[in-house]
Parts: sequence; structure tokens; C-alpha cells
Amino acid sequence: MKKLFISTFLLVGLSMNVYGQKRPPAPPHPSKSELISIKSKELDRRYNAEKKAILNHPLATKRMKQDQLRALNEKYQSQKRLLRKM
Repeated sequence: MKKLFISTFLLVGLSMNVYGQKRPPAPPHPSKSELISIKSKELDRRYNAEKKAILNHPLATKRMKQDQLRALNEKYQSQKRLLRKM
């Protein structure tokens, strides 16, 4: 009886230990279109923040701001093109 109790206890204990070490299921990976939309939103957010910083700069002249905005727009358009290619 004592051996049965010990073996049962060990069996239950080991099965609980194995069950406790089970990993949770991995979160689903975003689809390609979801990934592209996330990246696009992040790109838009960064573009708007940089544009606002350029426009609100207290020391930059009007010409400097125009040049910086032109460069920012070119960079933004090229990154958008790359996203669309994916």
C-alpha cells in the first residue's frame, strides 16, 4: 500500500511538473498586409513629427525650412515606394 501511494504521488507530481513547464502558444504572426500597414502608420507618424519640428524651428529661415521639407518629402516618398513594393 505504501509503495502504491508513493508511486501514485510521484506520477501525479511529475505530470504536474511537465504540465507546468508547457509553453504558452506563440502569438500569431501578423500577415504581410498587416505588417505593411503597421510600418506605413509608423512612417506617417515619424514624417508628421519631423515636419512639425522643421516648421516650428525658431532659428531656421524660410529658405532652410523649404529645403529641409523638400528633402523630407523625397525621403518619405522613397520609403513609401519601398513599402508598396513589398
